[in-house]
Amino acid sequence: MIDKIYNKDVLRLAGNIGRIGRLEDPDVSVTRTAPLCGSGIVADLGIEDGVVTDYAQEIKACALGQAAASVIAEHVIGSDLTELGALRDRMAAMLAGDGPPPEGKWAALAALAPAKSATSRHGAIMLAVDAAIEALEQTTVTTGAA
Repeated sequence: MIDKIYNKDVLRLAGNIGRIGRLEDPDVSVTRTAPLCGSGIVADLGIEDGVVTDYAQEIKACALGQAAASVIAEHVIGSDLTELGALRDRMAAMLAGDGPPPEGKWAALAALAPAKSATSRHGAIMLAVDAAIEALEQTTVTTGAA
């Protein structure tokens, strides 16, 4: 079972996380922790007109959380709240076992589908997308953008 969850695709993604570190002058910084496993992320985002323009992260998580953070880091620039909200919903449905994995530029997240049985790790898997959504929500409130 553990080999299925920590498959070669998960390990490859976890070993190739991009955008590690901090932005020099982020528009928003978000810190999140997954309460069940203690994984955490600090995400810095540049945001303009409701769209992510820059991204950096410090992630401390299991390979599952790292794999998800790797995919988010690779594709988050150019995303908005609507896209990331739909991604979060799709990921949650996949992990609950009643939905297909994300598609398109987010298709690599399908590697995490076997983790549906590892419910204590779901928080780690969702850290990066939840942090990006929280950052966009903060700028929407601050700027009054819709």
